[in-house]
Order: sequence, then structure tokens, then C-alpha cells
Amino acid sequence: MTRLNIALFAAVLATMLYVVRTQYESRRLFVDIEKATIEMRRLEIDNATLQVEKRAQATPLRIEKLAQERLHMRSATPAVTQYMKYDKDAPVAELAK
Repeated sequence: MTRLNIALFAAVLATMLYVVRTQYESRRLFVDIEKATIEMRRLEIDNATLQVEKRAQATPLRIEKLAQERLHMRSATPAVTQYMKYDKDAPVAELAK
């Protein structure tokens, strides 16, 4: 009977330690999930902010201004436009000239 009591006590003790370890691991994983959720929300906010900035940077007026300042481009006017006549009977080699 004493051996049975010792064996049962050891089993109960091992089970208690396993339950405590499992609860600790569960709490640790829950904290990790919460941290990941907070990080995900922060990244979503950053992404939304960057999308707004991207749309602001890609406005036609800003692109035109950058093209004029950095690339020295100008708007097409009839004075600088060259018109070409298309002759459908002309050979292809003449069109490439």
C-alpha cells in the first residue's frame, strides 16, 4: 500500500508540474500574440500613412513641376511640335528615316 501511495503521489506531483508549465507557456504565448497584434496595428497605420504620402507625391501638378525643374522638360506647343505625314503607299524603309 505504501508503494502505491508513493507512486500516486509522484504521479500527482508530475501532473501538477505539467499543468503549471502548460499554463505558463499558454500565458507566454498569449502575451506574444498580443505583442504581434499591436505590431500589426502599428504596421497597418504606417502603411496607411505611406499610402497617403504616396498619393500626395504622385499628383499630376507635382510630377509636372519635377519634370520642368529636374528634367528641364516643357509642355508641347504648336511651335515646337513637328508633324509628319503618313503615306500608306511608302515602303517601310522610308518611314524609318
